Amino acid sequence: MDYALTVFNKTGELLLNESYTFDTDEEAIEHGRSRLQEESYMTTTHRLVRSGKLLLFYR
Repeated sequence: MDYALTVFNKTGELLLNESYTFDTDEEAIEHGRSRLQEESYMTTTHRLVRSGKLLLFYR
């Protein structure tokens, strides 16, 4: 399945925009959280989606 991870700053500027393919939502969520931690974006507006389904979100 295809997933998209995006991160935005307060002005709406796109800071991170990555696409991934995983077999399960759990794998995608684990990878998404790992990437957010690596880039120090855990408390920056972000979302992880699959076919319109919101899996991770922070505002």
